[in-house]
Amino acid sequence: MEQTQSFKPLVIAIVGPTASGKSDLGIEVALRFNGEVINCDSVQVYRRLYIATAKVPAEERRGVPHHLIDIVEPHENFTAGDFARAAAEKIAEIEARKRIAILVGGTGFYLRALVGGLFRGPKSDLQLRERLKDIQLRKGAPHLHRMLARLDREAAERIEANDWSRTTRALEVYFQTGKQISVWQKDMPAKPELAERIRIIALSPPRQSLYERINRRAEKMFQNGLVEEVKNLLASGVPETAKAFGAHGYRRVLAYLKGELSLEQAIEQTKLDTRHYAKRQLTWWRHQAEVAWFDGFGDAEETIKQVIIYVESLLKAAAA
Repeated sequence: MEQTQSFKPLVIAIVGPTASGKSDLGIEVALRFNGEVINCDSVQVYRRLYIATAKVPAEERRGVPHHLIDIVEPHENFTAGDFARAAAEKIAEIEARKRIAILVGGTGFYLRALVGGLFRGPKSDLQLRERLKDIQLRKGAPHLHRMLARLDREAAERIEANDWSRTTRALEVYFQTGKQISVWQKDMPAKPELAERIRIIALSPPRQSLYERINRRAEKMFQNGLVEEVKNLLASGVPETAKAFGAHGYRRVLAYLKGELSLEQAIEQTKLDTRHYAKRQLTWWRHQAEVAWFDGFGDAEETIKQVIIYVESLLKAAAA
């Protein structure tokens, strides 16, 4: 598609639950529309984590450039703000090459940071985050939300009771600064220019089929050496508290290595964790405005066909 010097192309975002085929669909869209993929997954940014991250191997990317994969060490605290800044830079680079940027991943708060602008709050305190995560796992997201309501009613009224990630961030900001996030956010900068150009495509495959695929993926991760990968990371000096180890699969392996779970329990708990996460991802995206939904897996021929037609219509309308 030809572009004038002043024309700014659309940015396509492909989102949805884990194991829904987002990566395959992103590659297909990139091949069809001269695009490059930007990772929008909070685990794939980490180097040396492979087995449980679903990174597409370089030899399977079919020549499509992929960005923001393997860019930080497992112990580093890579935030949504860091992602937003890095992604905006990559989008500008891709568009300078007269190509289309395609965001691919299921981390909703990454995309929200990119399109919504960022308030100038503190970076996450990993120890505090782990304490809040422990509370969430033991008592549930609504319990965290009730905590927030006592400390920052204005923020709590804007956040769904089950939206644990936003609730956790709001609590972090309060405990770190003594200042409510609702106050911080009143000094928000304007939304970035590219926010108006992002079009979101979300996958919603049949729930039972998705859960079966998640279960098979979890079993395969352990068969492919997930336990050994974690052992090697620990032996190389990556601490148990590393942010990357909070990812599904990795934290259950840590529990197994400490004798807190049997191997079978670690596998089954990983399946359960991932199914619950997929459900939360779907809920998250259902609450976002202007999302185009496709009821199928991203690697299914019919879904690919439908999305290609949809993206083609978006790009034609933008260029008109």
